[in-house]
Amino acid sequence: MAAARGVLYVHSAQPALCPHIEWAVAGVLGVPVDLTWTPQPAAPGALRAQAEWEGRAGTAAAITSSLMGWQRIRFEITEDASPGVDGSRHAYTPTLGAYTAVIGANGDIQVPEDRLRNVMLMAAQGRVVLENELDRLLGKQWDEELESFRYAGEGAPVRWLHAAV
Repeated sequence: MAAARGVLYVHSAQPALCPHIEWAVAGVLGVPVDLTWTPQPAAPGALRAQAEWEGRAGTAAAITSSLMGWQRIRFEITEDASPGVDGSRHAYTPTLGAYTAVIGANGDIQVPEDRLRNVMLMAAQGRVVLENELDRLLGKQWDEELESFRYAGEGAPVRWLHAAV
């Protein structure tokens, strides 16, 4: 039985990248991956895919690492909490780069204490605007950039991917 599960959303990718994305995900899961690609209305000429996955804890981070170096791809991947491991959300866009957050059992973003203290210190020193930094910690820019791609994917087919055990 797999220890973790989550969802991979490839919000937009150029058609030529689609097989490479499948190979990268397969490399992490240890099994062949064949995603169902559909047109992405928010980015004409691009494709999107969505798959639920099961694997070891840390799989979402590993898939993120394998995909985030590529330009012209937008994706999100979630990992539900599993025994002894917090949940996570990872997002990537070409303009913003990577974003990672810890996700609590109720689905809320959990900002670690040290990150909050650092932002408060920088704000007190006048180096940043507190509200802007809190928005960054909560992934607001990524949510804003990805929202039109998420909306365009509603009702898209979902496939299950199971890691090799």
